[in-house]
Amino acid sequence: MAGRIPDTFIDELLARVDIADIVGERVQLRRSGSNHLGLCPFHGEKTPSFTVSADKQFYHCFGCGAHGSAIRFLMEYDRLEFREAVAQLAQMAGMEMPEQSRGEASQPSQKPLYDLLDRASRQYQQWLRQHPQRQRAIDYLRSRGLNGEIAQRFGIGFAPPGWDNLLRELANTDPLKQAGLVVERDGGRVYDRFRDRIMFPIRDRRGRTIGFGGRVLDDGEPKYLNSPETPVFHKGEALYGLYEVLQTDRHPGDIVVVEGYMDVVALAQHGLPRAVATLGTATSTRQVERLLKTTGDVIFCFDGDEAGRRAAWRALENALPAMRQGRQIRFLFLPDGEDPDSLVRENGREAFEAQLQDAAPLSDYLIERLQQHTDMQSMDGRARFVEKARPLLQRLPPDVYRHMLMERVAGLARLDTDYLEGVVDGREQLGRGQRDSEARQPAPDAGSVRRTPVRLAVALLLQRPALARQVEDVATLRGLDDLPGLPLLVQLLELSINEPQITPGAILERFRDTEHESALWKLATWDHLVPESGLEAEFADAMNRVRRLLSDRRLEHLNDRLQAGELTAEEWTEWTRLKK
Repeated sequence: MAGRIPDTFIDELLARVDIADIVGERVQLRRSGSNHLGLCPFHGEKTPSFTVSADKQFYHCFGCGAHGSAIRFLMEYDRLEFREAVAQLAQMAGMEMPEQSRGEASQPSQKPLYDLLDRASRQYQQWLRQHPQRQRAIDYLRSRGLNGEIAQRFGIGFAPPGWDNLLRELANTDPLKQAGLVVERDGGRVYDRFRDRIMFPIRDRRGRTIGFGGRVLDDGEPKYLNSPETPVFHKGEALYGLYEVLQTDRHPGDIVVVEGYMDVVALAQHGLPRAVATLGTATSTRQVERLLKTTGDVIFCFDGDEAGRRAAWRALENALPAMRQGRQIRFLFLPDGEDPDSLVRENGREAFEAQLQDAAPLSDYLIERLQQHTDMQSMDGRARFVEKARPLLQRLPPDVYRHMLMERVAGLARLDTDYLEGVVDGREQLGRGQRDSEARQPAPDAGSVRRTPVRLAVALLLQRPALARQVEDVATLRGLDDLPGLPLLVQLLELSINEPQITPGAILERFRDTEHESALWKLATWDHLVPESGLEAEFADAMNRVRRLLSDRRLEHLNDRLQAGELTAEEWTEWTRLKK
């Protein structure tokens, strides 16, 4: 949804700007019928599959699935935050941003916190150059093969020994506590969080310092210490080195995820500047999504020991919700005792690149792991295989990728794919009423859209929102959930009636980052084979069929009540009317 900026402002903004102009300034487009066509800027392709609809005010790539309004395009292409993208479009459209957007009054500006963290980063870098005790830090970095240029590029610094070096330099205790740079113990004693450590600033995609990782210089524990959660630093979202990757290549062909800060820096030192690291926690879905918006190919590179394989499996589990057609995730396990830092220093960049090319696709690693300790020749073993696969397959979004992986699992288990999909979705164990209550979205199965009256009505509304004005009985449909997707259809009807100027792109923007986003985009880009001249008649027919289906469901319910002798007088009147 639009967040703190009022929806009405977003709707008007998207109605004023022309997405074809926005995209056309950044991507070479040519007119193709009523749309514009070009090479997708979000994945490498030689045959154009990227379309921009000026009528509907959205873009869609049939190759990688990228889609969105003008706002999302600026967010993805120019790497802007939501509010920044809105502000840029508002300036182009001659509109003033709301002075106080909804909920914003309670959200103070974080600029002082960013400024303080930046000052701390510069102070750590200065200590690496000038502090009397810096030599140990310099010797350590040299022993790892790093030079001054790479240290400067990554902003590496030094936190000297002592309890209050940073505290004395930056002085203000409360902001330092908020930034996670000092620790307060019982009794009120305050001291520096980072002491006698190599300091790695963690930056957001705009280059602002949001936190730090500190590597100890002796045998102390913990070996690596990270900033705590703060208003600007969230471990489950940030990625060390992503800013530096984007400084080198705006659209990298792939990104390598490694386990440590030094691995990222060492790979960059040896000509591989496209590595990032998570921050001491399991790779999250948010982090995977962030990476897959930057590149179509993510390679997880972990140690081959038990700990590395556990980390890889957690990464796989959290990556599944982000897997869609056109995206690729692979896994590379290094020999025991080796890490990317040591391998690239010993064998060179080309050898390491060759290993990356041999990384196993997510599907291969998933199947291999599920087959471990499982007898695939026996019926019991294959049943166990399916049971282990089921919760993982459930995490995948409806898409071609999900369908293809389902086919592969079904083939190994010697099952029909449709039956396996029923097992995974819970349909094979549920009655009709339960199935209907679970299938609330008009979401199509991967690859194609099954034509139903509700789905067709939604698709036509997304093509021409003004069709909603034909429906005079929306109030009677509100609150009903007898048909899959009906509550969403009612929501779209009410939105289109209440805001008659809303564009298809603005409707889809309303549902960005919601549970309905994927289904709506499939229907918005579905070729329903209804010509423009026949939209009104087809929509009216679809709505009539929706009403007939609702009447049939209601009659079926009343028949059950009648047979049980439970029909009330009002229900008898309704039953009589419906039987005519």
